[in-house]
Amino acid sequence: MFNILKKVFGLTSKAIKEVAPQKKKKITKDEFEDILLEADVNYDLVELFLEELPEKFDRARAYNQLISVFQYKADWKEDITAKPFVDMIVGVNGAGKTTTIAKLARYHQKQGKSVLLGASDTFRAAAIEQLSLWAKRLNIPIVATRQGHDPSAVVFDTIASAQSKQFDHVLIDTAGRLHTQTNLGEELKKMVRIANKAMEGAPHRKMLILDGTQGSSSINQAKVFNEMIGIDGIIITKLDGTAKGGSVLSIAHELQMPIYYIGIGEQPDDLIQFKANEYVNTILDEIFI
Repeated sequence: MFNILKKVFGLTSKAIKEVAPQKKKKITKDEFEDILLEADVNYDLVELFLEELPEKFDRARAYNQLISVFQYKADWKEDITAKPFVDMIVGVNGAGKTTTIAKLARYHQKQGKSVLLGASDTFRAAAIEQLSLWAKRLNIPIVATRQGHDPSAVVFDTIASAQSKQFDHVLIDTAGRLHTQTNLGEELKKMVRIANKAMEGAPHRKMLILDGTQGSSSINQAKVFNEMIGIDGIIITKLDGTAKGGSVLSIAHELQMPIYYIGIGEQPDDLIQFKANEYVNTILDEIFI
């Protein structure tokens, strides 16, 4: 896992090395500040870290500061035994939503679970086609319709079909909504209501896809979606293509939500569970001997 994360955060590591080319046993607060800011950690969070640190400190002290960001109480939604377990996937266009759904489907598939996809992004014909292609490639069934069809109807049909056929998991795609588009926001709320009508308690998780290349700026998106429908967890994509790997700390600190997975590439298997201790150690490996 560490080797995978080192590869994923390769660009972030390179950015760190530009400000801290030599690994040390101890570093100063000024050095730590430069490193964290270069990795796109929010300035206010960096200041919070520094308040608790002596002028010079070792890896253990740095680890305790960074890992403290993840010590919030979060509802991980992992003890729900509902069948099917319904995930609704939301996020803006370009964040990697459809590809991430394929990765999640593959993740469940490898665990021997049955999966049904719901192509509820009826706003774009290309979205339906893309998800249908993934379904064919992974040999996973999909409920899909034509562009312009009522997305809430697709939600209802997908969940009803999954119930009747005893699927383990349902993954529902949604249109990539900009928070400025109020009508689309209302549509998303309706989809959540219809999911609950189809199956009480559904969707069991509303998962937000955040584009890692946007760094800390994606936090505002998350806040808007959370106010709109209540987000239960986060998946961060494209971290392999950015030097902003430190933004994960900012995202965790600001949103206080579970980070379930991170995307590590473009292939169906390129999704791993996020583990805070491994993430922090990967960052610190580039700083300390």
